[in-house]
Amino acid sequence: MKKVTVTAACEQEKLRAIQFYLAKGSTSLEAELDRFLERLYKKYVPTQTREYIDSMEGAEERPRIKPERPAPPMSEKGEAT
Repeated sequence: MKKVTVTAACEQEKLRAIQFYLAKGSTSLEAELDRFLERLYKKYVPTQTREYIDSMEGAEERPRIKPERPAPPMSEKGEAT
């Protein structure tokens, strides 16, 4: 599924402190925000809607099979007609 960017405002010193202590815990702000967004999604989006979105994601991942076209007939000289 295509990802989008979400922007949030935070005081600079608070952000630095968060990043500092997250790094001490061997994680990152991005990883924590990803986990938080996943929890919000599971908490607020109804199960049926999540199942529908998951099924759409699976459909996007499946490669489309193109029907094979027969080769053009060859002339006596071995050239396509």
